[in-house]
Amino acid sequence: MSRIPKRKRIKTKKERAKLMHSYYSRTGFYMFIWESLKKAFIPIVSVVVGLFLINRYIYNINEGLESITETFSRLGIFSFFFTSETLLGLIPPEIFIAWTKKTNEPILNLIILATLSYCGGLLSYFIGKTALKIESVKNYLEVKMAKHLKNSKKWGGFLILVGALLPVPFSISCTAAGMIKYPFKNVVLFGLFRFARFAIYAWAIFKVVD
Repeated sequence: MSRIPKRKRIKTKKERAKLMHSYYSRTGFYMFIWESLKKAFIPIVSVVVGLFLINRYIYNINEGLESITETFSRLGIFSFFFTSETLLGLIPPEIFIAWTKKTNEPILNLIILATLSYCGGLLSYFIGKTALKIESVKNYLEVKMAKHLKNSKKWGGFLILVGALLPVPFSISCTAAGMIKYPFKNVVLFGLFRFARFAIYAWAIFKVVD
């Protein structure tokens, strides 16, 4: 007499949440978030306080930003920023956020910056995928981004979210996601938090820049 196979019980949302919580606790995700938040707090405060002190005692930042606005075209600044945000995010976006305050349309330019940063991250994803086909580039990135690749394999989209919100280069997180072939639709979704980061930083920086 053949046995009737037991049906696999479908876990409830609460049970799945507990399993996820247990996994993230075990793999150190929460500690990683905490450390990232601590690292984020210091740069944010440092940037705001630094801008205030420099503007008051050393150099008139407002005049400097006005000079940049008059010297360089908006297209040139956007192009340079997009390149930076695509190639490992080497230039801090705070500089560009401060620049938008001195333009005629600060909110519009801030939205454009956030969009360029977001799109740069998505392009980085495909750079990561393409890098797998070029042995020398693949080897370089695997060494350069060993920690990000390891974390991406463990946490996937949540690392994209952290990269979008905190001072962890967003493009690096997206490049790592591409290298491990993480689903692109999830990168698109989690990457939207990039807009929240620009809004928060702009709120702080705009209080300093007149």
